[in-house]
Amino acid sequence: MTKEEKASFLRITCFESINQLEATKQPHWGKMSAQQMLEHLNDFYEVSIQKLVFELAVPEDHLPKYKEFLYSDKPFRENTKAPETVLGDHPLPLRTASLDAAKAQLQLTVKQFFLFFETQPFKTTIHPAFGPLNFEEWIQLHYKHVSHHLRQFE
Repeated sequence: MTKEEKASFLRITCFESINQLEATKQPHWGKMSAQQMLEHLNDFYEVSIQKLVFELAVPEDHLPKYKEFLYSDKPFRENTKAPETVLGDHPLPLRTASLDAAKAQLQLTVKQFFLFFETQPFKTTIHPAFGPLNFEEWIQLHYKHVSHHLRQFE
């Protein structure tokens, strides 16, 4: 899949599935509810546009291995955990009023993500496990991450 196809998936196609999600949908794995998962995805996008900022949470010598995974076609495994300094063992409490509000917030943040990098095409921002990422790398990571969570709730 090309970068453009992945970007289109993030802008449009994934929302076809997200908009079908119901609050009662149970995940195939993990502890998050559908609403917590959408809030989690929103937070992930906010990291990419520096609305949420984390320090690097892994040793720098791990970054080449993580970047190799990033560029591979390998998906995230079920129950993949974020670094402890970023997410604990339990999902965060709900922060939006409803599942529909979480869907709307995510859609807005995705638009902000694309605008952020359209206005700053050479910008890099820090992901706590993957280090500094440019727009193309964020597209790849968001694609893997969103796909992972859609599989979780399909």
